[in-house]
Amino acid sequence: MALASANVHMVASYIPEPMLVFGGANLHVNPRSGIARYGPYSHSPRRSHPEQVRVGLVGSAMTIAASTEWLRTTAAGVAGDENNPEFPGYAADRGFFSELLFDSIWNEPITQTEIGNLLAISKKRMRFEAAVALFEEKIRAIDDRDFRPDYLVIAIPDDVLRACHVADYSDKDRGLVHRDLRRALKAVAMKYRIPTQLLRQQTIDGRDPTPMAKIAWNFFTGLYFKAGGTPWSPHGLVAGTCYAGIGFYRALGDRETHLHTSLVQAFDEHGNGLVLRGPNFEWDPASGGERSPHLSEAHASELTGLVLRRYREEMKQTPRRVVIHKTSRYWPAEKAGFEAALKGTVDTFDLVALERQSAIRLITTSKYPPLRGTRFGVQDIDFLYTTGFIAALGEFHGMHVPSPIRIADHVGQDTSRQGLLEEILLLTKMNWNSAGFCGKYPITLRFSELVGEIMREIPADREPRPQFKFYM
Repeated sequence: MALASANVHMVASYIPEPMLVFGGANLHVNPRSGIARYGPYSHSPRRSHPEQVRVGLVGSAMTIAASTEWLRTTAAGVAGDENNPEFPGYAADRGFFSELLFDSIWNEPITQTEIGNLLAISKKRMRFEAAVALFEEKIRAIDDRDFRPDYLVIAIPDDVLRACHVADYSDKDRGLVHRDLRRALKAVAMKYRIPTQLLRQQTIDGRDPTPMAKIAWNFFTGLYFKAGGTPWSPHGLVAGTCYAGIGFYRALGDRETHLHTSLVQAFDEHGNGLVLRGPNFEWDPASGGERSPHLSEAHASELTGLVLRRYREEMKQTPRRVVIHKTSRYWPAEKAGFEAALKGTVDTFDLVALERQSAIRLITTSKYPPLRGTRFGVQDIDFLYTTGFIAALGEFHGMHVPSPIRIADHVGQDTSRQGLLEEILLLTKMNWNSAGFCGKYPITLRFSELVGEIMREIPADREPRPQFKFYM
């Protein structure tokens, strides 16, 4: 439809729910239904499908035993409820068509003496650092073995988690520092190239209020991905395209409040992702006039060059097209830097700004919120509902009134606005760390903050692993 007045022209349309590809090249809109019916994408035909996954565990004797039993029991399947479909299982003959293997040689227990010594440390910073060192010692011991596990569960005892899950302290060089145990352990395990999953006792013993079927779907979807499989693949993305999201984070501590580090999450048209750390730069919100950091021309060009180089190394091909997403508008210097690095290197490119906003919404005449996939435009600004009532399922999965994201910039014009919006909607379904239907933001931007928090734990002199599975 279109609305017009002397000053405003509005158009609205609907983008049908994008499809995903599962085993046997079968299509479905829903990750859970697709896997339950057809199996994961990489199973049939075989594409790096992990038929067996060697599972190692780090924890106390009690949490290792309880976690092993929980994994075996849950992998057999979980009944559904009115809001969550049945989890078919993680087994050789159903579900993910993959089998979990357990052996004590892949486990590394933490003794009660080690736990007692850790908890006896009174200073929070020292206790936190001792906990990280203790878990790293166990991971290193597993890494030193001739036959390593494919996947590592860190089953943290309740008393250790309560005493060490965060640490806030003052450092003479870095100022006020906040640290989180999960982020620190992810950064440590990355050194040994072992994908990890933290498993809490409250999940094992049933104290987690989340429905068990939902826990199982999310846990084993992430496990399959971390073990090397592809749960599903997007259907309809342009071949040879690199989708990149630009983010920023600051180092640990508040002393260098103006020093930022750039971050890129890059994906190919199949959903395979890379995480890259870019150059450091200074950004002062007071002098810059905006809280969101912006790159200089030189830094934008350098960051783009890094993406293209690592994409070629990891994906074994040069992208023909590049789409860059960021959450703030492109300043002239950024635009010039991105364009300089892309022109003459790739055939086409698009620079797209996706902004969070809640001031502008559509009001429906029914009791239901607007449809996910609703697009409306005012002048040259587009709004897209990436959450809302899901017409394909007849369901609304949110807890709050949804708001659309704003497409505030489109630089390049090599792709139609409709095509870009269809891609964005599809990329909101590419979270392999869970089996959720979709997210508000495309995968290029969705985990920027989470990845940045883990990057903060990686020293500047250590190169972070580019594979996405190490950050999930």
